[in-house]
Amino acid sequence: MDLQQYSFSFGNHLNKEVIWIRFPYTQQLKLELKERFPSARWNPEQKAWFLPDFPAIRCRLQLPHKSPEEKYLNKIHPINHLALMQLVEQLQLKAYSQSTINTYVSEFTHLLILIKSTTVDSLTPEQLKSYFLYCLKKENIKEQQLNSRINAVKFYFEKVLHQPRMFFDIPRPKSPKTLPRYLTKSEIKKLFSVIDNSKHLLVLKLVYGMGLRVSEVVNLRFTDIHRETMTVHITCAKGKKDRIVNLPESVLTDMEAYFYAYRPVDFVFNGQYGGQYSVRSVQNIFKDAMKKAGIKKQIGIHGLRHSYATHLLDSGADLRFIQELLGHHSIKTTQIYCHITDVTKSQIKSPLDSL
Repeated sequence: MDLQQYSFSFGNHLNKEVIWIRFPYTQQLKLELKERFPSARWNPEQKAWFLPDFPAIRCRLQLPHKSPEEKYLNKIHPINHLALMQLVEQLQLKAYSQSTINTYVSEFTHLLILIKSTTVDSLTPEQLKSYFLYCLKKENIKEQQLNSRINAVKFYFEKVLHQPRMFFDIPRPKSPKTLPRYLTKSEIKKLFSVIDNSKHLLVLKLVYGMGLRVSEVVNLRFTDIHRETMTVHITCAKGKKDRIVNLPESVLTDMEAYFYAYRPVDFVFNGQYGGQYSVRSVQNIFKDAMKKAGIKKQIGIHGLRHSYATHLLDSGADLRFIQELLGHHSIKTTQIYCHITDVTKSQIKSPLDSL
């Protein structure tokens, strides 16, 4: 498919963002488009073909990636467009992760939408404090989101406008100290037993078998897997820290079956339109498997990572070793699993049993 034969533009169709595709009609160009993108559809009103505007499709069409602020600009007053773009530029210059950039842009935009035609640069610390109190009392947001919202605003005023450090005396509710939720080994077996799709089975087995975050499993490439040493190199993990984890021997057969059936390229798990598998797809696989297995626990796919750590601790693995495998910066983060399971506690008998 010679991309130079086609022209592309961005728009909306049925309230969804799409990429319009136009070309001088020939049967050959039409067949090449349909062969490379079977999901391409014809719109008679626009007299153009279209595809969903996904990052993977932009990549395959060699189109520029959507900027983080692009989807928000039409929601805020033009007077604050420059402020939002400057925020993104500074975040990128400081090499913040894409996930953090997306969060800051979303939270900062919330403020810009509320102030309408007022320029954000004119807001005083007292006005900003009133805004945060509004978020807390009227919107009832949780402490974690409030912190993200404060951090985004502070970043703009301190790092973009270079104003003095700002402190907001905001009464914040204490976050409940909940323990990580996990699945038992029997529940893990039951979960895997109901999955028929080899791709879906392998992705969940790797999340549990290596204690991966969902973002880490979709970022896996063939070059990260080292069969000779039975290890996997996890790159660009949370906090931009690489780490090495053990490749479970039990997944080798599953991997061979999956590779033979799907023939993935570059990424271990490819998406529908090429490129890497989406985080949302992996989350849906877990959700559907939980429902099919009849497991009623309120738990997300991150619970497989918690299960991995808990079961390692149950088997007597050293806490420092688990910390390295999980990629935790502080041992205190790993120690929370000690509150879930403790082999020595299980050996303690209640005084009631000795009466």
